[in-house]
Amino acid sequence: MSDATQVAQSLAQSLEKLCIVYWIGGSLASSIYGLPRSTQDIDLVAELKEEQVNDLVAALENDYYIDSQAVRRAVRSHRSFNVIHLDTMYKADIFVLGTDAYSQVEKQRRKLELLGKGPEAPAVYFCSAEDIVLQKLRWFRKGGGTSERQLEDVQNVLKVQANTLDYRYLRHWATELGVTELLNRVLADVGFSDSSIGI
Repeated sequence: MSDATQVAQSLAQSLEKLCIVYWIGGSLASSIYGLPRSTQDIDLVAELKEEQVNDLVAALENDYYIDSQAVRRAVRSHRSFNVIHLDTMYKADIFVLGTDAYSQVEKQRRKLELLGKGPEAPAVYFCSAEDIVLQKLRWFRKGGGTSERQLEDVQNVLKVQANTLDYRYLRHWATELGVTELLNRVLADVGFSDSSIGI
């Protein structure tokens, strides 16, 4: 088991024990839905409330560096905090679930997927394939349009999941999130047209 999957499994189990709704996004999700690649950290979204902070810190502090005040600030502002796995020094960014409409829809669409290959692989929650496409398009735009790796991840998800994606959902939320032009670009890059994807 790689450091990434080890830490992802550990965090998922801790969040589940505390009944905290979560899902994994970022490059770990695009590797599940597209083509595997190495990643420098893990991105999770968690529906974390202030009254759960002490329990979360207590659950993680033996195995992770975690700053309780940073967690509280992130919860109050619906931003992110990070934790570092002490054995591997692997970092996870935990994004506190927002109150906007898209965040709530993304929560409803999270899916149990196997974290790795083989019968022993644990099942943990990931964002949907459509939502990792939208996430990475937003990150590409937020980063000033310089991270071609984000677009490569999107292209790989589109290619691998071509026959299962909900393209109407993608179109709708791309418009709402302001990434329609980017979505059109990557669809064209992989040779998809409106007629070929049935919209």
